[in-house]
Amino acid sequence: MPFQKDEIDYIQLRIQEMFKISTELERSFPGRKFTLDGHLVGSIGEVIAAYYYNLALLPSSTERHDATALDGRMVQIKATQGAHGIALRSEPEHLIVLWIDDNTGKALEVYNGPGSLVWGECGKLASNGTRSISMSKLKRIATQAVINQRLEPLHPIEKL
Repeated sequence: MPFQKDEIDYIQLRIQEMFKISTELERSFPGRKFTLDGHLVGSIGEVIAAYYYNLALLPSSTERHDATALDGRMVQIKATQGAHGIALRSEPEHLIVLWIDDNTGKALEVYNGPGSLVWGECGKLASNGTRSISMSKLKRIATQAVINQRLEPLHPIEKL
């Protein structure tokens, strides 16, 4: 289910608006956070990754993977707007991590490679059943993933 550039441009504009509203709410209500997280950021990341990497999205809430690549690889997609990192519940076959810029709505690639490289570096199992990894570790591991292990983007995507 490839998406078109105009659809991605549209979502980027809506992301900018959502982040603007979030910032305005935080200014209006000091001490309260109005971050965009959870399913919203995850779904945004999935749609954007499907466009850039020509992925076929699986039904929402499919366990372990979010999409299938043209070569048959199963892909877990993680998106974040923060600087802390991501959390995984299990080892994905392939992992794409995107960082969403809250000013532009653009997605930047943080990691694109085998899930095993990241899973092996994740922290201990938390009480919520996830293992976390920091953005700095993800960026370091991204340099270790050899070119032929990455999914080739259909459309150019900037790296974080």
